[in-house]
Amino acid sequence: MWEQGVVLALLMSIIACLVATQIKPSFIFAGAAFIAFISGMLELNAIATNFTNSSLLTLVLLILSSAALEKTRLISWVSRSIATGRLGSVVAKLGVSTALLSSFTNNTAVVVSLIGAIKRNQRHAPSKLLIPLSYAAILGGTLTLIGTSTNLIINSFVEDVGLPSLDFFAPTWIGLSVLVGGVLVLIPLSYLLPNYDDANQDDLPYFLEARVEPGSPLVGRSIAENNLRALRKLFLAEVVRDGETLASVDPHFILQAKDRLLFCGDVESVATLQEIQGLTFFGQHHLNGQNLLEVVVSSSATFCNNTLKSSHFRDRFDAVVVAIRRGHERLEGGLGNIILQAGDTLVLAPGKGFEQARRQHRKEFVLVNDLDSSAKLDFAKSSYVLLGFVAVIALALTHILPIIKGLALYLIAVLAFGIVNIGELRRRFPVDIVVIVGSALSIAQLMISTGLSEHMGEMFIELFNGWGVFGALVATYLVTLILTELVTNNAAAALAFPIGYSMAVGYGVDPMPFIMAVLFGASASFISPYGYQTNLLVYSVGNYQLRDYMRIGIPISIVYSVLVLALIPYFFPF
Repeated sequence: MWEQGVVLALLMSIIACLVATQIKPSFIFAGAAFIAFISGMLELNAIATNFTNSSLLTLVLLILSSAALEKTRLISWVSRSIATGRLGSVVAKLGVSTALLSSFTNNTAVVVSLIGAIKRNQRHAPSKLLIPLSYAAILGGTLTLIGTSTNLIINSFVEDVGLPSLDFFAPTWIGLSVLVGGVLVLIPLSYLLPNYDDANQDDLPYFLEARVEPGSPLVGRSIAENNLRALRKLFLAEVVRDGETLASVDPHFILQAKDRLLFCGDVESVATLQEIQGLTFFGQHHLNGQNLLEVVVSSSATFCNNTLKSSHFRDRFDAVVVAIRRGHERLEGGLGNIILQAGDTLVLAPGKGFEQARRQHRKEFVLVNDLDSSAKLDFAKSSYVLLGFVAVIALALTHILPIIKGLALYLIAVLAFGIVNIGELRRRFPVDIVVIVGSALSIAQLMISTGLSEHMGEMFIELFNGWGVFGALVATYLVTLILTELVTNNAAAALAFPIGYSMAVGYGVDPMPFIMAVLFGASASFISPYGYQTNLLVYSVGNYQLRDYMRIGIPISIVYSVLVLALIPYFFPF
């Protein structure tokens, strides 16, 4: 009995710390698991088993694999699909495409990849689209078992209590229904979002160059017709034609093949130029999925007072310069003809020999930083990466190769072919999620083994006496939803699952409806920016305030909840 008291105290402490402190959830759960271990309630073997749970390992491999998927042309396709149309149609296209992507890859990774495309969108302010992007990713994550980390975490609990693993498409029919309902509500509500636009043409420090290719759709059309004056955070400064520089070109200026266009922009401008058909930017032929680097030229650099061409920069360092910044000075002339100076900041696409060349020439650069941005893969490599991932999913669905083995082979392949490198995977490794899930599984085991979850289930049954099993289902869903908004989705799943499972056992019914209530409740974070990672990702980027989430999120949450609670008993009878 004392064990139940200790576990209950741990549980209350976890919730209190999650709600009332700024301590990272991973530290809170790890601390609780450590206390349980020190007190002798948990054995080391049990903890180790929880941290090597198959669903958790699948989640880790999925997040690491997304590093390769983000570099494909798939994101460019989505970016082009939202480039035209009124706000309502753009939100609809964004919602459907984001949801489909989120259903087969981790939805957090999808949002990270698409934030840049949203910021580059030329027709609508990012703040009109970023909350819809996050909500669509949340809705899409409910379509399949691998759509969100929460689903895989819940599957870990399902396997842990001895039930068969959830089917890949177990939540799909309910997920499709809430996706359709959610997007239909999201379209009119998106007009209520604020119009925060931070496209400031005075803060575009990088200098980039692109060439109009023969046969390009840009040829024979004016700058205005090609929308080159309406690019977000990318300003067309001048055009070089036949060696002559034409500054301050008129919007009605007609482009010709082989014109060189000189832009001022930010780091994201590299991706923007890659997405404009018919333009080839400086160094593009040497870009194929590399993570971009930012370097500062040292005062002792041997290439100071030389141009990129005359200093043979690419041959010496095995790196291509794609952009140059010199404070806020607006540079002139082609990128290859700029005379480099100490303090210049260069954006590089490094080759395989860059690190070795950098070590040999240590005094050339003062600072080397990894940038979040990366070059896109060419069409052939993009196709191989996407087809490889599709093959992994297909083999898993046909039970030929388990998804954990398929993802492991896929990850080895993208590493072997240089699509991603160890450094990228190290930065991407989800340490916090691993700690939360492994620790939460241990706490959930204690709740069940000590009988605490059974007592809590009986308490809820007593509380909802007269409402029957459906009332218990509603209670399970609402408890999970509230915990999700207060203490994040993964923590909510960990805390709510033992209660929901015990209520199903207490009523003597199939636990699947209660499992689905926890699964969908843990993804029902629409009202707060803090409950779900995708909401938090777009919070600062869109300059949002809490009321922006509440204004859009409350109606979405009501529609979502009504559909989920109506459909669970239909697809998963008691």
